[in-house]
Amino acid sequence: MSREVNGMKIGELAHRADVTTKAVRYYESLGLVTPERLANGYRDYAEDDVRLVREIKALHRLGIPVERTRPFLECLAAGSLHADDCPASLATYREAIDELTERIEALNARRSTLITNLHVAAHRGSGVVPPEGTAGEDYLTLPADLPVPGDDGAAAHLPGTAMPPLALPNTAGRAVPLDALGPRRTVIYVYPLTGRPGTDLPEGWNSIPGARGCTPETCGFRDHFQDLLEAGAGRVYGLSSQDADYQTEVVERLGLPFDMLSDPALTLADALGLPTFEADGARLFRRLTLVVRDGTVEHAFYPVFPPDEHARQVLDWLRDNPL
Repeated sequence: MSREVNGMKIGELAHRADVTTKAVRYYESLGLVTPERLANGYRDYAEDDVRLVREIKALHRLGIPVERTRPFLECLAAGSLHADDCPASLATYREAIDELTERIEALNARRSTLITNLHVAAHRGSGVVPPEGTAGEDYLTLPADLPVPGDDGAAAHLPGTAMPPLALPNTAGRAVPLDALGPRRTVIYVYPLTGRPGTDLPEGWNSIPGARGCTPETCGFRDHFQDLLEAGAGRVYGLSSQDADYQTEVVERLGLPFDMLSDPALTLADALGLPTFEADGARLFRRLTLVVRDGTVEHAFYPVFPPDEHARQVLDWLRDNPL
């Protein structure tokens, strides 16, 4: 990288690079920026220094410590068009990604513990979760003669398909962009509907292949949540066509350590071509699970059976297919 001295002072450099003069001096102390010295002792900066300082700032905003930006600056100094054209720069990227991944995993584990503590504290001494032996137990126990759903090929097109630019509301009150879930694997288990104690299920529910078992499936993901994170899942979501208020009640009643998504209009089914069925005049999702990574469906579980063992099936897949 050529250097042309032009009489630029530190204040002008800092202004053009949108940093403080203190930051520039710190970069100099690390040997990342080396201005010329005039006869009167003043620093003299060049256009190349503006580019270096901007590069340091951009990398630092990505989470790369200032002192570890040297490979990128040396890449520019060697004449490369881009600061990350060199192998050493790529190696630094990888190190930063690995460190960030460890931090995310640690934060997810802490978040899981906090959510668990929250639900224990919030429901301590209450009757929100149906005690053993009540009518609520019916939703947790599957009949032995449930019909097994067959594979009709309705999900065969999903692996490799890009997630649509949809944002669905979650039970934390935020919109989750499905096409921007990040590089970590996100597990989204999709199901028809969860029943509530004292609320009737659609007529003939048990006779519809793949319909019964949403609550036991959700409890399975709850019980295996920490295992799923340790096996490489960055996030877990349950998704149905039930509204956000209904989903929030499910999170509270079952003590879930993860958020649920709501899609009353079945926009995801229409966008991805997911299988659906009708019951009591309502259109519902068929049960399936998506493993999403980098905005793309990596794997699809379909059909899902038995639902109360499905979280274990997903866990086994994650362990058999590490990143």
